[in-house]
Amino acid sequence: MRLLAVIAIVLVGLPSCSTTSAPSEVPAVPAESSSMTQALPVPSAAAPNVYAHDRPDLLSPVVARFPARVYVPNSQADTVDVIDPATYEIIRRFRVGRRPQHVVPSWDLKTLWVNNNDSNELTPIDPVTGKPGKPVPVEDPYNLYFSPDGSYALVMAERLNRLDFRDPHTMRLDHSLDLPCRGVNHGDFTADGSVFLVSCEFSGQLLAIDWRTASIRKVIDVGAKNMPQDVKLSPDGTLFYCADMAAGGLWLVDARTFAKVGFLRTGRGAHGLYVSRDSHVLYVSNRGEGSVSVISFASRRKIVKWRLPGGGSPDMGGVSTDGSQLWLSGRYDGVVYVIDTSTGRLIRKIKVGAGPHGLCVYPQPGRYSLGHTGVFR
Repeated sequence: MRLLAVIAIVLVGLPSCSTTSAPSEVPAVPAESSSMTQALPVPSAAAPNVYAHDRPDLLSPVVARFPARVYVPNSQADTVDVIDPATYEIIRRFRVGRRPQHVVPSWDLKTLWVNNNDSNELTPIDPVTGKPGKPVPVEDPYNLYFSPDGSYALVMAERLNRLDFRDPHTMRLDHSLDLPCRGVNHGDFTADGSVFLVSCEFSGQLLAIDWRTASIRKVIDVGAKNMPQDVKLSPDGTLFYCADMAAGGLWLVDARTFAKVGFLRTGRGAHGLYVSRDSHVLYVSNRGEGSVSVISFASRRKIVKWRLPGGGSPDMGGVSTDGSQLWLSGRYDGVVYVIDTSTGRLIRKIKVGAGPHGLCVYPQPGRYSLGHTGVFR
C-alpha cells in the first residue's frame, strides 16, 4: 500500500507533532483528558473491519458507469464546480440554491444531493452526466445522512436543532426529533448500525441517538466552549473519533458505552475526518492552521503532520478511489487541495468559487452511502 511509507515513519521513531474566527482562542482541554486513558477498548486484529467494502477501486456495479468527478459546493457563490480529477480542470459550473454546504451521495449511490441550507432545498445531481435536476424543498438541510438500512434520509437541521426523518427518494418528511443541543451537523453510526452518534457544534455536546425509535440514548458533554465537528467510527467498531474545532483535536468515545475516554491533539481547527483505503490511518484536516494530521488506528497516536505550503484552510472532502489522493476544500481561500497520501505532498491547488465547503469525490468504493461527503460501508 502507498501508506506504508507513512507508517514506516513510526517505526524509525518519529516523535509526535503536537474554525473559529479566532483560532488563538482555543479553550483548554482538561489535563486528565489530554491523552489516552485505561478505559480505552483494545483493538483486535481479528475484529471485523466496518470499512472492508471501501478498499481501493472496489466499486459497486451501481456506479461502474459513473465518470470520476469531484463536486465542490461553493457556499458563498451559490454554485457547484465539477472537476475532472484526471486533469484537475473545472469542466462544469452551475448555480444552485443559497449557501450550498455539502454534496452528499444517496444511500443507493444513484444520486448526489446538494444541501442548499439557506434556500431550504436539495438539488439532485445525476452522476452519469454531472448535471443538476429540479430542486426539492427540504427545510434547513445543513447536512444529510442515511439510516444504514436505507429506510430514511436523516437531515441535520442545524439552525432548528432538529433531526428530520425523510423518505430517502422523495425527501417527504416522515417525522422529526427535537434535539437537546444546538448546532447538530455531523455524525456516524455504530458497527451494527443501531446508534447514530452526532455532534452539536454550538453547545459542545455529542448525542447518541437510537434512530429506529427516534430517542436519545445519551448526551455527552465535551465542554460548552468547545465545537465538535466530524465524527468517524474506528475500523474495528470499538471507538468513535470526533474532531473538535475549538479544542484542536479529537475526542475519543467508547462505541459501546458512549463514554468519553480520551482526547488526542492534532492541530488548530480540527474539522474533517477521512479513513484511508487500507483502513490503517485517519486523516484529520486542521482548518485553523493549514495542516493534515495522520492518526494510526492501531496505536491511536498521531504519526505525522502534513503542512500545506503557505498555510491554508483545509476543510471537508474525501479520498480518491484508489486511495492515492486526499481532496479537501480550502474553505477561506477559494481553492481545493489535492494531497498525495503516501508523502503528504501538495499535488495541486485548484482555484474554485468562493467559500468551498463539503466537496464530494465520486464515485467511491462501498456498497451503500451513509451520507455526508461520502461515508460508505
